[in-house]
Amino acid sequence: MNGMVIIGAGEAGVRAALALREGGHRGSITLVGDEPHLPYERPPLSKNYDPRIISPELKVIATEEQLALAEVEHVRGERIVAVDPIAKAVKFSNGTALSYAFLLLATGAIPRRLPMAEPSRHCVYFRTYDDAVAIRSRLGPGLRVVIVGGGFIGLELAASARQCGASVTVIEAQPRILMRGVPAEIAATIGARHERAEVEIVCGVGLADIVDDSDSVTFTLSNGRMVEADLAVIGVGATPVIDLAKAAGLTIENGIAVDSNMRTSDPNIFAAGDCCSFPLAIYGGRRVRLEAWRSAQEHGTLAARNMLGNAEQHCSIPWFWSDQYELGLQVVGLSDEGTSVVRRDIGADCFILFHLAADLRLVAASGIGPINSVARDVRLAEMLIAKKARPAAEMLARPEVKLKSLLES
Repeated sequence: MNGMVIIGAGEAGVRAALALREGGHRGSITLVGDEPHLPYERPPLSKNYDPRIISPELKVIATEEQLALAEVEHVRGERIVAVDPIAKAVKFSNGTALSYAFLLLATGAIPRRLPMAEPSRHCVYFRTYDDAVAIRSRLGPGLRVVIVGGGFIGLELAASARQCGASVTVIEAQPRILMRGVPAEIAATIGARHERAEVEIVCGVGLADIVDDSDSVTFTLSNGRMVEADLAVIGVGATPVIDLAKAAGLTIENGIAVDSNMRTSDPNIFAAGDCCSFPLAIYGGRRVRLEAWRSAQEHGTLAARNMLGNAEQHCSIPWFWSDQYELGLQVVGLSDEGTSVVRRDIGADCFILFHLAADLRLVAASGIGPINSVARDVRLAEMLIAKKARPAAEMLARPEVKLKSLLES
């Protein structure tokens, strides 16, 4: 038995499947996904809607031809309902079983549910391509949209809805938008841009009640205000899909717990992507779980190499981005590891924040500006973080000082 089975046909799963074959695996590779589509990229689903396009073309991760060339069997629209670590087998919902030599869990995450917000015509959750098409089909001038949650997905959808002519209200229970992982200065810049687009952002207010009837959905806020919508999108975070892992007895710690090789508590089972938590070497082994496109790519490829017998350590640095209107936001590293911040102003609504630890080591950088305007500097900052560099604060603050020169010195 030398077959490899991957549960989850998203970014991590597909990258792992292709890397297994590229790494010389000669046995079978089975990639199991519960959606009917080819594996596709999720980030474009919430960004910059063209109001003329209701059903966007899927941006696939791998075509049928690429999967066939790599001899990867892609099982679409099927669910695995159980993992048997003793027998080294997975069980499908139709009762059939499939044995494995090594198993990769790339099950991702699903939208966190609000107990009072049941899915309906007026109240929806967003994760899949089909969700995106359903939302796009409703958007247009005059539609009243409420976004519950001021995180990345919610705000990207808010921008897209405004581009389609809908009126938009964002409701965020936290004191500000983008509370997780984004500095207040950058969140304020994003918030101001939404306000210029006539998006109403309501922060620091919870939900007291939701009434969903045949015509609309009405939110009663904790301050007594009532907001009515034709369409409400609930975006209050995501939870890792851990059911199979938990039932199989794997260690769970803010997701499926893996070591620096992406191996779970079972030596023959690995995990990758949004579903798992892992130690970050650059931050002293701090365990994190990331819902990020690049992280899923890196996890899948690393897990595949280690499923083939290597012992490579996870050593990359977190990076994520968001595009809203003409602004692009990029964050590298964990900003909460910093104790001080140095700001570099580049232009109007364009700046980078450098986050320094108590020992003056650069631990993160957060940038915003016209799309791609901060990409190069954020990439150089990532290289400085990897080197555990301690660049002088006064040099970081001066836009005329090239970060490349700090890297070289």
